[in-house]
Amino acid sequence: MESVAQHLVWFLPMLWLGMVLAISFLEAPLKFRAPGITVPLGLGIGRLVFRALNIVESVLAVLLVLAFLVLGPSGASWVWLGVAVAILAAQILVVRPPLSRRSDRVLAGEEMPRSHAHLWYVGLEVVKVVVLVGLAIIVSP
Repeated sequence: MESVAQHLVWFLPMLWLGMVLAISFLEAPLKFRAPGITVPLGLGIGRLVFRALNIVESVLAVLLVLAFLVLGPSGASWVWLGVAVAILAAQILVVRPPLSRRSDRVLAGEEMPRSHAHLWYVGLEVVKVVVLVGLAIIVSP
């Protein structure tokens, strides 16, 4: 069991990192450039995709915590993981609700400017990328 946990503590942050990079920094901005994609359609797709991403991220975070509990890594490793989990929690619990309310209004036909919550989400994604890279480095064999 310990060898599986050892592999997971490096693999899972890299998987998490890859998903964030692919969805947040490729799929999200590119979907609005596709032919025929309107803002409401893009928002509807984005809501589904980011809800799924956040669920998968939460599962990865739980698996990492479990792997850390089995291995008992250094305190610094726990700090990196704690920051990643805190960022994810902030995105889900603090930033996404106003984004969801705004997208509900846009999907109902209301014209609205881009929100500051969107910028907070993107900023937290950038920080999360750095933290996940740091986590993968600190736990690498």
